[in-house]
Amino acid sequence: MTGTNQNTEELILLCKQKNEKAQFEIYNRYSKAMYNVAYRIVKDEHYAEDVMQEGFLKAFTKIDAYQNEVAFGAWLKKIIINCSIDFYKKKVKFTVSDFSDTLYKIEDIEKSHTDALDLTTLKVQQVLEVMNSLKDSYRMILTLFYIEGYDQEEISEILKISYTNCRTTLSRAKDCLRIKLMKLCKMKMKN
Repeated sequence: MTGTNQNTEELILLCKQKNEKAQFEIYNRYSKAMYNVAYRIVKDEHYAEDVMQEGFLKAFTKIDAYQNEVAFGAWLKKIIINCSIDFYKKKVKFTVSDFSDTLYKIEDIEKSHTDALDLTTLKVQQVLEVMNSLKDSYRMILTLFYIEGYDQEEISEILKISYTNCRTTLSRAKDCLRIKLMKLCKMKMKN
């Protein structure tokens, strides 16, 4: 089989017939992107690899449920995200209350809105580093929103929290991120 010449739909049909070469080709096409998705959530190379493998196994065992309603990559990505979050919850003993804690000061937020710093000078890597320094519930919700592109309703379903809690946590996470980015900008200006 020349997998590179086959389109994804043909490969999926072969996967539904338990064709291992087709599964291998699907894995090769999507593994790097799915690894990156898992890594952004679990924050460890080895765990991300394990989660990605588990996600592919789950996808191949449930491939008959795939009905072409969304792109295959999006369907697979949702499985990988769910596996990553499940792993993360087991590893960290993550709870819904993590999404309702407030760990920043209101006066910092008020100051950040009045500061006229130029955030456009920040590099993507710096923003990602600041995001990774946030508490886990904030980092996770910002990753799902900004990087993975999920809307608030989808995030509330993925994280199994209420829509209101999701909206509030996302707002707090954005405020916290903005504060830390402002501090980073101030430090850059001093140097």
